[in-house]
Amino acid sequence: MTSLPVIAIDGPAASGKGTLARRLAAGYGFAHLDTGSLYRAVGLSVLRAGGDPADEGQALSAAQALSPGDSVLTDPALRGDNVAHAASLVAAMVEVRAALLKFQRDFATRPPGGRGAVLDGRDIGTGICPNAEAKLFVTASVEVRAERRVKELQAAGLHAIVEIVLEDMKARDERDSRRAVAPLRPAVDAFVLDTSALDADQAFSAALTFIRSRIGPA
Repeated sequence: MTSLPVIAIDGPAASGKGTLARRLAAGYGFAHLDTGSLYRAVGLSVLRAGGDPADEGQALSAAQALSPGDSVLTDPALRGDNVAHAASLVAAMVEVRAALLKFQRDFATRPPGGRGAVLDGRDIGTGICPNAEAKLFVTASVEVRAERRVKELQAAGLHAIVEIVLEDMKARDERDSRRAVAPLRPAVDAFVLDTSALDADQAFSAALTFIRSRIGPA
């Protein structure tokens, strides 16, 4: 049986990869998975249980309890900065990543709709789907990303100060790029797309040109 096409999109927080992934999935009629939501869901589950997301045992229990239809995967609280911090902690844990690995690979090989899959995260092209037909690494300067995150939080009615968000984002980038397990980095065959000076339409156009060269038109 011929495998279905997979588009792998990686990059740091607020780089624009999520918006891009959703647009590409809609354009191609592929299923979309925001893999970061899995780690956020684990972090949120631990926090709501009154636990410590830095505790590997608690994080692993939450990861093992996660299922595809779990309501926590679409909970609005996932977007909070405290949950983002918790997600970054649990994502560095070997056993947690192993527990969620099958979840992600099953989605890629048997996506809902049966046409193809778009997965976005931090190690899709390097770890989860290293044989993906098309790989992108979406990035932007940390200052631009911090401003984007503040606007996103304010639009959701949450108070945010750019200086605090910037420092938190720098610390998260450091953790994600230096962790021993699946560090944040572009795959050697990924198309690196810097969105610092691009709007959503320009980023989509550049990505689409690359995707078409790999899997053809939608």
